[in-house]
Amino acid sequence: MSLVRTHFFHQQEGRTSWIRLLRNQALTLLCFLLSVVTLVPLFSLLFLLLKKGMPLLSLRALTDLPPPPGLAEGGFGNAIVGTAMMVGIALILSAPLGILGAIFIHEYAPYARFSGLVRFVAKLLTGIPSIICGAFAFAFVVLTTGNFSALAGGVALAVLMLPTILITSEQALMGVSSSYRDASYGLGATPFQTIWRVVFPEALPAIMMGVMIAVARAAGETAPVLFTALFNQNWAHSLMEPIASLSVFIYNFSSLPYPYQVQMAWTAALVLVIIVTGINVVAQMFFRKR
Repeated sequence: MSLVRTHFFHQQEGRTSWIRLLRNQALTLLCFLLSVVTLVPLFSLLFLLLKKGMPLLSLRALTDLPPPPGLAEGGFGNAIVGTAMMVGIALILSAPLGILGAIFIHEYAPYARFSGLVRFVAKLLTGIPSIICGAFAFAFVVLTTGNFSALAGGVALAVLMLPTILITSEQALMGVSSSYRDASYGLGATPFQTIWRVVFPEALPAIMMGVMIAVARAAGETAPVLFTALFNQNWAHSLMEPIASLSVFIYNFSSLPYPYQVQMAWTAALVLVIIVTGINVVAQMFFRKR
């Protein structure tokens, strides 16, 4: 009797294992198909950019000034330089403040009320429309200086980038094991030495990825730049004058009733995607853990 019961239990267990295996394979296939479906819009967009942007992609397009309306020549070199200048200004203003702020609220005062307030405000700022950042820079920079400028555009993008850098930097610091800190303190290191020689180098790759995410978002923003830097058909010679940018160039030229200008807007969009992707790839290669 016991042998029959044991055989019955083995049969039931084998049948249950087979059902679990089949269910696991079905769910794995479903997840794979859903992942492919989510990639379809991305690859379709890349295909569209390559199809419409490649015909005009040349050295001349990357170095010349924008053409007058209706003229089939020129490029968007000043927009590339202007985007780099404003993103560079924003990075200089936001990266040190965001990283140092994350170090303070996580390493020095993780449970203070001020730290909680900073986290709350940073999370709140990540959800506001980007045009609000442009309005802030317009009120504090454009109205103060009396003109639209690259500096105002950089300040607007810095306000946009700051909460992202701060939140991702704090998450990177949270990812560093506490055993590193304990070992450093056990060897007699001070909190400052522990942070800058042990914790920060370990969290640097993740911090840089957060910075690159912020840069990628800022480089493609149109509303804050349109609100603060306007556009310039010529090369910029000062930070205190209007300046061109790729996002505003795409916005302006895509709405013109001339086929060449519309196609040039597609080329500028392709170049913007290439620049952002290239920055991310280089950052991954340079800052990845060895």
